[in-house]
Amino acid sequence: MGTELRGLRRRRPEVAGTVLAGTDGLLISSDLPTTDATHLAALAAASFGLGHRMAATVRQGEFHESVVHTAAGCVVTYPAGRDALLTLVAAPGADLAALREEARGVVRRAGPALAACRRPTLLPHQPDPHAPLAVRTPMATMPNQRPHRDPSITWRRPPI
Repeated sequence: MGTELRGLRRRRPEVAGTVLAGTDGLLISSDLPTTDATHLAALAAASFGLGHRMAATVRQGEFHESVVHTAAGCVVTYPAGRDALLTLVAAPGADLAALREEARGVVRRAGPALAACRRPTLLPHQPDPHAPLAVRTPMATMPNQRPHRDPSITWRRPPI
């Protein structure tokens, strides 16, 4: 995987760094300093989760990329198969369409290696993307949850 990331940087000099991470936020490969790569992997997973949820909510198709423009360039995250993300740190003025094509090529060529890195998911199925995030249970439907008291213990109020 490192060879593919280095090749991407040779072909696209505006790319200042690359991170390959799982959708769980764990680092797989990078050419950034370790601390930055670890943090960026976690942030890319959060960005992917948010983007994936937005795409599902508006029903406009699958998530394709997340772009964060900064004063000094941009950070772009692309899905890399089912369980991985490719994040590129690019200089200002980077050609995002060309970067997208390069990223797709890297993912295609590295597919077998990514599949080998893939861990089985803990959930047997994907949750419904249109289901509510939380459900409120009315108190009237809750079972009576009074604390159990041991009859052998005498409870006394302290003097005032």
